[in-house]
Amino acid sequence: MTLRPRQILPLCVAALLAGCADDTARFLIEPASTATTQRVRVSTIEVRNVSLPSYASGLEIAVQQPDGALRNVDGSIWADDPERGITTALARNLDMATTATAAAEPWPLDGRAQVRIDVRVDRMLAGADGTFRFAGQFALSSPDGIIRERLQRFDIAIPLPDATPAAVSAASGQAISALGADIARSLAR
Repeated sequence: MTLRPRQILPLCVAALLAGCADDTARFLIEPASTATTQRVRVSTIEVRNVSLPSYASGLEIAVQQPDGALRNVDGSIWADDPERGITTALARNLDMATTATAAAEPWPLDGRAQVRIDVRVDRMLAGADGTFRFAGQFALSSPDGIIRERLQRFDIAIPLPDATPAAVSAASGQAISALGADIARSLAR
């Protein structure tokens, strides 16, 4: 039996569509909700793009293995670019958890923000020890001198019940909320 061109075309289309099917699970980076509002000394906050180490800036969700190696979790990725996702999650957290209006860069309003926050993460790791580590440094700058500019280190540890993508996603959100609380306390001084 020979196939005619009319019979081959539907088979080719079906094969192409099957190759395009994507069942990869995508996970959001969402900060945990906050119950209290911190009064801060500024009314506007700009969150600059968060800088991540290369192993944490890819779409793949990586976890540390017992031998220390970082391996991607098969079949799962972040729903958004991690740098963008963490930046917007932190801005949203600060907007909800403080008396200031916060937004991710670029600042969307005409005047400039009273404070800029620059976060540089040097560790964002779902560790083999059952702990999610989120560490680095944030800088508070104030172009108009409303607050004293400063650098502050942070080292946040969140218990990680298991190394599933859902647990890593939840721990990431909790870590961002904890960082937001640290920044809010610093802005309140």
